[in-house]
Amino acid sequence: MSVRTASKRGAPLARPAPQKISWAWLGLTPFFAFTALFLLYPASILGVRSFQDTKTHAFTIKYIAQLLQEPYLLGSYWISIKISVVTALGGGLFGFLLAYSAIRGGLPGFMRSTLMTFCGVASNFAGVPLAFAFIALLSPSGELTKLLVALGFNPYHHGFTLYTFWGLSMVYMYFQFPLMVLIISPAIDGLRREWVEAAENLGASSFQYWRYVAFPILLPAILGAMILLFGNSFGAFATAQALTGGQINLVTIVIGSQLRGDVLGDPGLGYALALGMVIVMALAIAARAALQRRTERWLR
Repeated sequence: MSVRTASKRGAPLARPAPQKISWAWLGLTPFFAFTALFLLYPASILGVRSFQDTKTHAFTIKYIAQLLQEPYLLGSYWISIKISVVTALGGGLFGFLLAYSAIRGGLPGFMRSTLMTFCGVASNFAGVPLAFAFIALLSPSGELTKLLVALGFNPYHHGFTLYTFWGLSMVYMYFQFPLMVLIISPAIDGLRREWVEAAENLGASSFQYWRYVAFPILLPAILGAMILLFGNSFGAFATAQALTGGQINLVTIVIGSQLRGDVLGDPGLGYALALGMVIVMALAIAARAALQRRTERWLR
């Protein structure tokens, strides 16, 4: 008997099964609360106050116009972007080589675990402690500088100084390349041995395997990791402030000087600068997400 016939004779129809409420979302409540309080809310405040006069609270675009017209403000973005690109490329290159040597280089297993432990600690060692460590090591009166002077070589007599762009870049590299090792290691683990064997059976050399197989697969992961390193360096503040005392005109240092509340500070301009940083970081995150999706397609 069909359902339609049964309904005509007055037979009751089966009730649809009630949908059960999934309590799995409850575990994500702390994450959503943290994201709303410390990411979405501050970003919305920046967006509002960048277009709000600090005295009258009226709508204005003078801070955005000042941001685009003042050379030293645009220069602070350029210096931050330049140091981020340099440290992302350097940290990405050395970090990839180090990770590949530890994972695919035939080293003992304990070496990899030791390296990963060190990278986990070093990637989070930043700020004032890192600046103090390099000052104690490579300042004109640092321990390594004294050792080099005793050996007859003074780096400060050959143009080196810790308190310039390249000195700060070297300090940033300390936490950049360990972070690269942690990020790129899963992608290197995803290279299947069957691909190497197939390439060898087809007569490919090691260069051809890397040129046509391994490197195209790893390239999105490498670029995505470098973008993450770029964002990590672009938002750094405490290390540069403690090391150089604000001598290098990074955008984070300029924002701090504007929001500090001294006579020359302008909070509205600081909010506009921070809004520009949010835009740059959003573009970096979007590029990273696109590359990550492409990497996951190969490493499934």
